[in-house]
Amino acid sequence: MITALRQGFQENFGSLPEVLSRAPGRLEILGNHTDYNEGTVLSVAVDRAMHIAASPAPGSSGLCRVVDLVSDSRRTIDLHSLEQPRKGDWGNYIKGLIVELHRREIRVPAFDAVLYGTVPLSAGMSSSAALEMAMLLVLLKLAGVELPWLECAKIGQACENHYVGANTGLLDQVSSLKGKKGHLIYSDFRHYTVDNVPIPQGTAFVVANSMVKHNLTNEYNERREACEEAVHILAGAYPGVKALRDVTVQQLHAAEKLLPPLVFRRALHVVGEIDRVETGREALRKGDIAGFGKRMQQSHQSSMENFENSCPEIDRLVEIGQTLPGYLGARISGGGFGGISVHLVQSQDAQNYQKSLEKAYQERCGIQTATMLCQADDGARLLNCNASVKLDGSGIF
Repeated sequence: MITALRQGFQENFGSLPEVLSRAPGRLEILGNHTDYNEGTVLSVAVDRAMHIAASPAPGSSGLCRVVDLVSDSRRTIDLHSLEQPRKGDWGNYIKGLIVELHRREIRVPAFDAVLYGTVPLSAGMSSSAALEMAMLLVLLKLAGVELPWLECAKIGQACENHYVGANTGLLDQVSSLKGKKGHLIYSDFRHYTVDNVPIPQGTAFVVANSMVKHNLTNEYNERREACEEAVHILAGAYPGVKALRDVTVQQLHAAEKLLPPLVFRRALHVVGEIDRVETGREALRKGDIAGFGKRMQQSHQSSMENFENSCPEIDRLVEIGQTLPGYLGARISGGGFGGISVHLVQSQDAQNYQKSLEKAYQERCGIQTATMLCQADDGARLLNCNASVKLDGSGIF
């Protein structure tokens, strides 16, 4: 990959790059839409990533040239004209980062860059956060600035909230930054702490793309508004409630009549998810992989019934998985409304599981799915030829 980046940069800009970076995509394993409700999540950084090579641009025009080596699409970014995003344009993620750095009085020099991504687009594996974190490492290096990992995550979130227009939480950026090979990432979004939980041996994640593309902006914002409405009402019944994290499943049921039915179901999904994350984490500590898989299945059922962020195609993938040898649990992963399902399976059955899932999905839905086996990988880092420098707890370098 480093060779491909260097070659791609040289072909486009006539020189070798000075900075290389890599940031992985992620899978959400348990904890759907809990991050912006100050809850907890179990996720994993995967071995699919965005890679970037860059150098300061010659001259002083303030123009940045960016080339996507996969799609051969190109963008020119004017550092003096960042006010207006272009709807649906991937260049918004880069421009939004620069705007957020400017707000922090961090000035980025004009640059040339090439991108090479292996994270599927619009499929629930957070290709956007992988782009943001890989680019942010590059921009900070070019600016000669170090920032703590949490501030990096917040810059990526602010880019999406303020510039792209999606009112997302911090899960994707934290997962991309704090991955660890062979481990899940346990994130607490009230205290902003991260821990790693070993993934049991003998298991694997099969990812199946429904091939239904999603656009989260409107649906995501509507779900978040429902959660905020629930908190406002529940705070009147339970003093001290500041987020859905502060409410137990029992308390929520006791206050059901206070909430509009739709708002109650949205809240029930989130409150139930936070509970499933905690009991699922404990199951992993005890080596109860079957118990963990059961919670994944319960999570998907709630996405179907309560949060309504699944879709018929994802539901079929999960249903098919339940009939296959090696199945332990499956659910939608990511914001929803299309995208992917993630299946926890016995590793010895993983390849046959993939093939059987593809065949059955084609027969039932008439759609050819794309499946992949994913492994837990390390988080975002700068690359230096064949060496790498990982993020630590305090800064990038």
